[in-house]
Amino acid sequence: MRRWARKIRRWLWRALFGATALVLVWIAAYAVLPVPTTPYILSERARLGSVERDWAPMDEISIHLARAAVAAEDANFCRHWGFDMTAIRDAIAQGAARGGSTISQQTVKNAFLWHGRSWLRKALEATLTPVVELIWPKRRVLEVYLNVAEFAPGVFGAEAAARHHFGISAADLNPRQAALLAAVLPNPQQRNASAPSNAVSARARAIADGAATIRADGRDVCFAN
Repeated sequence: MRRWARKIRRWLWRALFGATALVLVWIAAYAVLPVPTTPYILSERARLGSVERDWAPMDEISIHLARAAVAAEDANFCRHWGFDMTAIRDAIAQGAARGGSTISQQTVKNAFLWHGRSWLRKALEATLTPVVELIWPKRRVLEVYLNVAEFAPGVFGAEAAARHHFGISAADLNPRQAALLAAVLPNPQQRNASAPSNAVSARARAIADGAATIRADGRDVCFAN
């Protein structure tokens, strides 16, 4: 009986080490290769029948959109290691009124995990985020985020979003258009960048101001060339 117990423990450890190695290889591969798809994109393709998506390298995405996304979702992106403790404390203090997830956490969720509020997903997100931050440069984190984020129902990534909403490439987005795209995050099912409500327009103006601020104070240093 003890021998079987030892064998089971040994196989469990081997399975754990094997799974860990595979995840590390997966993360390392995505550090250099375009992310082909994500669990959420697959689920939306199955639900809608098709999705709009074209991978665009960071050099082909307007710096205005990069700054706008950071201003909208994670102003201290360049200053943290994956978790913004100040934002987390504020989120706890304010309850459900706001979220504390960083762009790094959202990238991990979007690229590797599923959507939802389960404790398992949150635990995996918390485990993988510092690993991604360790292996990927900040610029790569933002590049992947901008390529897998949803900007309208079934429209994923900056290139598809720019063409869908404005009929231009992601490289040609101006500050206003970039702010409007960032304003639909993280609720693209109910917000529209090309036909914005008054609330979305107001949010876009605030985001544009925030983007100008992070440019002025150097909080874009990790991704702006």
